[in-house]
Amino acid sequence: MEYTIKKLGQLAGISTRTLRYYDEIGLLKPTRINSSGYRIYSATEIERLQQILFYRELGVNLDRIKEIMTSSTFDRTTALKEHRAKLIEKRAQLDLLINNVDKSIMHTERKIKMTDKEKFEGFKQQLVDNNEQEYGKEIRKKYGEDAINKSNARVKGMTEEQYAGVKKIEEQLFNNLKAAMETGDFAGELAQKAADLHKQWLCFYWDQYSKEAHAGLAEMYVADERFTAYYDKVQSGATKFLRDAIIVYTKN
Repeated sequence: MEYTIKKLGQLAGISTRTLRYYDEIGLLKPTRINSSGYRIYSATEIERLQQILFYRELGVNLDRIKEIMTSSTFDRTTALKEHRAKLIEKRAQLDLLINNVDKSIMHTERKIKMTDKEKFEGFKQQLVDNNEQEYGKEIRKKYGEDAINKSNARVKGMTEEQYAGVKKIEEQLFNNLKAAMETGDFAGELAQKAADLHKQWLCFYWDQYSKEAHAGLAEMYVADERFTAYYDKVQSGATKFLRDAIIVYTKN
């Protein structure tokens, strides 16, 4: 069965504007353009759109989706099995959060008592799951299974104070980085403070810190667009500036 762009948008629950954008970036091309100039989509494009929406639901950005789906090794059945596994993980995470909310309600109504650790169950697991989903393959290849498993265990075992500390240091890092960029000096006091904050942030996750590993991670930030996008939220070029600051920091 074939669909016009409007019909496909209605079927999939997305806008025709989104479908046009997918066409523009080469992610989802229509089967053909009919004599009236309308985009027409067939079964192959329907299946491809389903894959795209699965990836989007799992938080994968469009550039990464295009890279995955245009790869010569891409296999639809394998991808669907991976989607299923990820969705089961996501369901488990939602179950944890729902359980947390239920306990919190009962705690508020004084029917039960919650420990501080219980109050943060689910949130820490979500942090681990998000990192695994976004960066797991690369960081496991770079640092090894054992190091990443230990890092995940440290996150899950964080106290309320430690969890709050991670968030506070990350906020300070972003603020310092922005201020340092205004000076334009990645070896200056503000930039080196940002690099030190980044080290402090890492030490919440890493079992052991080394200058070499810190510098190597900074290089990976610049090389991988996903990491670049994370730090460039501060300001365009922030990732490279932070990398340069960390290189100076780890040499001193």
